[in-house]
Amino acid sequence: MPELRRMLPSSNALFVFDAAARNGSFTAAAAELNVTQPAVSRMLGQFEDHLGVRLFDRRAGRAVLTEEGELLYRRVLEGFRSIETGLTEIERRRKGTETVTLSVSSAFTTHWLMPRIDKLQRQFPQVDLRFQLISGALRGAVENVDLGMRFRDREEPSSGGTLVMKEVMLPMCSPGYLGETDPSESNTIIRLAETPGDWAADYSSLLTGRRGAAKALSFTDYAVVVQAALLGQGIALGWLTVASHWLLTGALVPASDRLTTTRRICEFLPPRNRPMRPIAAEIRDWILAQMHSEIAAIDRLYPKLGAMAACY
Repeated sequence: MPELRRMLPSSNALFVFDAAARNGSFTAAAAELNVTQPAVSRMLGQFEDHLGVRLFDRRAGRAVLTEEGELLYRRVLEGFRSIETGLTEIERRRKGTETVTLSVSSAFTTHWLMPRIDKLQRQFPQVDLRFQLISGALRGAVENVDLGMRFRDREEPSSGGTLVMKEVMLPMCSPGYLGETDPSESNTIIRLAETPGDWAADYSSLLTGRRGAAKALSFTDYAVVVQAALLGQGIALGWLTVASHWLLTGALVPASDRLTTTRRICEFLPPRNRPMRPIAAEIRDWILAQMHSEIAAIDRLYPKLGAMAACY
């Protein structure tokens, strides 16, 4: 921080720079800051002299960021947003409200969390939930959020996560799709685009009774894969961490009598760059309890699958 103070003519220079960069005009920046246009021009001129580079090209009443100006503006914007988030969080805490940010897949959010979001909010009325949504594979560091769901190989070193469940999948389809049993028809296999190989080939038979050559639908977002299965468009490989709700409600039914368990496990990870907050741990434990209860109910509904033993 002492180094930052040395590099700035004044802290106010950053606010003036931000206003000019956002508005693309010294005049508009002056109006926003309630000062005169010459004052803005003078402040930014001093800032440029202090840095030894031009931050703006002045063009007929417009202020266009130079390459160096663009570089600085990106960092200033990130910093201001982070400070604003911190101040907002302090204000919410003062009012008795906390913000919790989850880094999870769009599929988990859409198909597991949304059906019970009202229940979660009743359990934690003082919490405002925010989401960092991932449409593809759950990879990457958990940073600048309160809790992240990730997969890892069982042989990889632990990152201090809490087990959600093992990675368990099951072919699923809508009851209506399963009921259409004309053997001359072919199955439509709904795939996640990044899934390697043809998962349907690993199943000697599917419960639809269809025997024709399979057709395929492929999507890059797993939330859409599950939605297509719900709409009766074919058979999807359902991750139980995502689709268990629909399996339990009957909106989706097993299209095979066999689960698939991989070498991976699903975990909730704490943020790498800060300690886990107690409220985030409470929400994590609530989700885990809900999932465990749901898998137990599926185990009772479809005992031949052995869902509890496979998941835990």
